[in-house]
Amino acid sequence: MAGALITGAAGFIGSHLAARLLAEGLAVRGIDNLDPYYPAWIKERRLATLRAAPGFDWRPGDLRRADLPALLDGVTWVFHLAARPGVRASWGDGFDEYARANVLATQRLFEALRDRPVERVVFASSSSVYGENASGDAGEEAPRRPISPYGVSKLAGEGLAWAYHASYGVPVVALRYFTVYGPEQRPDMAFHRFLRALLEGREIEVYGDGRQTRDFTFVGDAVEATWRAARAGEPGAVYNIGGGSPAGLGEVIAMLETLTGREARVRLSPARPGDPRATRADTRRAREAFGYAPVTGLREGLARMAEWMPGFLAAEAALGAEHGAA
Repeated sequence: MAGALITGAAGFIGSHLAARLLAEGLAVRGIDNLDPYYPAWIKERRLATLRAAPGFDWRPGDLRRADLPALLDGVTWVFHLAARPGVRASWGDGFDEYARANVLATQRLFEALRDRPVERVVFASSSSVYGENASGDAGEEAPRRPISPYGVSKLAGEGLAWAYHASYGVPVVALRYFTVYGPEQRPDMAFHRFLRALLEGREIEVYGDGRQTRDFTFVGDAVEATWRAARAGEPGAVYNIGGGSPAGLGEVIAMLETLTGREARVRLSPARPGDPRATRADTRRAREAFGYAPVTGLREGLARMAEWMPGFLAAEAALGAEHGAA
């Protein structure tokens, strides 16, 4: 049985990808360091589902110290999704962890892959590498000028991917994800925060004037692209992965009001450094290379997330009660 290694397997996209590959009948080995960027119980909750599935091999650990030859033994595909996330937290002294997790750990993994006969290595990059250049039709050739330290760290990862491919033939494919959302989304991300505020009757805080736009990608579409890239992506190539659903934050909030039956109270806060004004993915290269075509529109994706959120909040409340929280 072919095997896959997923780094960051307990993360948002990683856990969805693991579930998809297990459903395909693959043996999946997952590693995650349970980074405290957000509460560990969220990752533990995802892992509980994965660990109950036949074929899932859980290896807790940090790529910077893990026994990589043992981790890679018997693996056909490698999905490198592990990273320190978040644009806003990457400024200041916090960048030290981004350099360690997103650059040094990536280099160590690619070094271990130099002489490994794997079919593909899929590296999770980000639209953040474009900075303010992510809203045109120039595709993957648009200038990469990140405007956040996080974006810089992901661009460095892309550089390492190319270096190890060009010099040692490591079959790396890089995917630039555009604002992935859906059930299990991280609690610091906008849609999660918006839904929580609506359901709890609190104000929605929006950074900037609310008219900024994003190309939102449903997590199921991102996972489909990732699996297709592993089988048919061109080694050394980079692909944009977007959802084809650009929308303004105001439009999103209006959709969530309809889906939840709640009226939003919006509070505008100053725009945060590192957030581009607009993003839009040109996905022609991914479509031509491996048939990528997103199938989940924004309203449908938001509906699925709205259905998931009450269960998440209930689990959080139960955890608080268990520990004596008010």
